[in-house]
Amino acid sequence: MNVHSNVTILDHPVVARDLSILRDETTKIVEFRSAMSRIATILAYESLKELPLRKTTIHTPIEATSGYHINTEIVVVPILRAGLTLVDAIMNFIPDAKIGHLGMYRDETTHEPVDYYSNLPDEVSDGLVLVVDPMLATGGSADDAIGYLKKHGAKNIRFTSLISAPEGLDRITEKYPDVSIITAAVDEKLNDDAFIVPGLGDAGDRYFGTT
Repeated sequence: MNVHSNVTILDHPVVARDLSILRDETTKIVEFRSAMSRIATILAYESLKELPLRKTTIHTPIEATSGYHINTEIVVVPILRAGLTLVDAIMNFIPDAKIGHLGMYRDETTHEPVDYYSNLPDEVSDGLVLVVDPMLATGGSADDAIGYLKKHGAKNIRFTSLISAPEGLDRITEKYPDVSIITAAVDEKLNDDAFIVPGLGDAGDRYFGTT
């Protein structure tokens, strides 16, 4: 895999520690959710860099000074279900963000995504669209989601994941060089079942307590 200029990989000791917690098969659901929340906050911070600002004037108790407002709509689009685990961290930074949803599940034979639900706000065509999914494996779901959003007018898209496989990164960066990718880790490869190795298993199942 060649890491392209539009890929940001987090390098932070807290991320390294919390990734270890998430990967450990003995981690209980409470600790798993806490670690996911902490990493999601750092991912959100990185994903919201370089936003356009609108300058304004505010008044402190002492005098007038410059202030700033974010000068774009923010639209968060989780790929259901696991993408929901990364939404709250972004909402903590941007409480007025719009939320869209794309529902997909993985066909266990083809390993390709199957769409079952979509609901997008009108702002996808004008704002910054943050597509979130903790695992970027084959890149099939990300590819499908980004293509769908582009067909609906999205022009400024960033993709945020917790763990990425080289295969998924290559697929998305080659097909969508205009889409920035923010991820906490790039793992070794995919196995024969298209799971990331070493990965952490199924992020959605471990977070929501399902199998």
